[in-house]
Amino acid sequence: MRRLPPRLLASTPHARLRRGTAPSRVSSPSPFPSSSSSLSLSLSVFLSSSDPTVPRPGAPGQRLAAWRRQMSLLQLQQQQRPRQRASVLTALTPLLLNASSHAHFRPLGKDGSKASSSTVITPPPSIFDPAALPKLPFRFDTGIGLFAKRAPRPFPPPFLSPPSGSFSDPLSTHNRSRDRRAAYVGGQVIQGLTNGDDAVFASEYFICANDGVGAWSARPKGHAGLWSRLILHFWATAIFEDAARQGDSYKPDPVAYLQRAYEQTLEATSAPNDWQGTTTAAGAQLHYRRLSEDGGSISTPSAAAAAANGEVEPLLYVTNLGDSQIMVVRPSTREVVFKSTEQWHWFDCPRQLGTNSPDTPVTRAVVDEVPIREGDVVLAMSDGVIDNLWSHEIVESVSHSLEKWRAGEVKDHGIRGADHGQEGGEGDGSMAYVAGELMEAAKTIALDPFAESPFMEHAIEEGLASEGGKLDDISVVAGLCRKNN
Repeated sequence: MRRLPPRLLASTPHARLRRGTAPSRVSSPSPFPSSSSSLSLSLSVFLSSSDPTVPRPGAPGQRLAAWRRQMSLLQLQQQQRPRQRASVLTALTPLLLNASSHAHFRPLGKDGSKASSSTVITPPPSIFDPAALPKLPFRFDTGIGLFAKRAPRPFPPPFLSPPSGSFSDPLSTHNRSRDRRAAYVGGQVIQGLTNGDDAVFASEYFICANDGVGAWSARPKGHAGLWSRLILHFWATAIFEDAARQGDSYKPDPVAYLQRAYEQTLEATSAPNDWQGTTTAAGAQLHYRRLSEDGGSISTPSAAAAAANGEVEPLLYVTNLGDSQIMVVRPSTREVVFKSTEQWHWFDCPRQLGTNSPDTPVTRAVVDEVPIREGDVVLAMSDGVIDNLWSHEIVESVSHSLEKWRAGEVKDHGIRGADHGQEGGEGDGSMAYVAGELMEAAKTIALDPFAESPFMEHAIEEGLASEGGKLDDISVVAGLCRKNN
């Protein structure tokens, strides 16, 4: 995405886009340590980091003594402040995601070629403990495919990680290892993943892809990647908090969730922080409805009653604002069941949420209720996909990838277990493979200066000279609808 309305951003020549960034196939990374012991230690360090009694190291010769005194204080504080430690653990527990998923990255070598080794990261996929949510009859198995046209910018203060007490931590905010540390807002870990200026989220009941407007990078206080990620975080938080509060009588209110996320993001980025940006938003929430005896449908207040009855079908609440897209693909018949409509101010300038934008969820968000079937694949995609691939190519890629996976032709992909699945089901990496293959197909066109693409056709229709694919951040979240056994 390249353009902003003049009232949002003064026209500025775009910087050259770099192409040597690494593609990645992921399934949502975790900011938390993998072991409970390391988690307890990091929480203890966090509790004591602001304590003025903790000594700070001076000359190099004093570091060992300072470290010993600090560790003694940590042990003493753990004994004297059990209530405070318990409250912090209670506050953070809902944010710990299901650790059954992990991310798969394929890094680039120094010469730009793909490295032979891969890195596996274990992340959380949902905001709340599943036990706190009503059990719905259907759920998603999910996977994520990402390619960034340039490396994402680190989040600015105050969204950085809390200070650490380790002397081995980097002191410079430009150190790359800081990018792998968790970012926080309001004392909570910011959910989702950043991909260039995009942000994605995947869980059993909600997936989304937000596309930050990259032109904000030309402004000193512009940070579209922060805006897209915060909207995503507050959006997912609003959904899961409302579901936990209503229990079995839960009924989604999509526009209210996105409006709340928008308002909270405005507050989080206002003075004294003052970080500017805009983003599109596209999300799909999986729910259900019970079929009536005459073949129609009626809403069901109780998830338990619907599951016991058995006459239910999955219902998708699709919320869209801008030019990202939600698409429902039915692999069994190789057809598009549904796709959201892009929203524009004019060509290459979509409707967007953020700084000085007239668009708001209440006035511009479009919500569709889409009946789907078990086995349908729901895609949340940034415009980096739909600007480079036509709908029939997306359907072909998804259907072919799923057939290959089910036929056992994918033998050494390296992402087994990347889905949020259950034993004996599709939760063995199929959606991560589908999302990754779709991302690769879009990237191939984006990097080809002579390819035909939907973006090229649209530009020519507008009287603009254009050839080849559109180099942009490519974000794909794929969710397979299945029964929640």
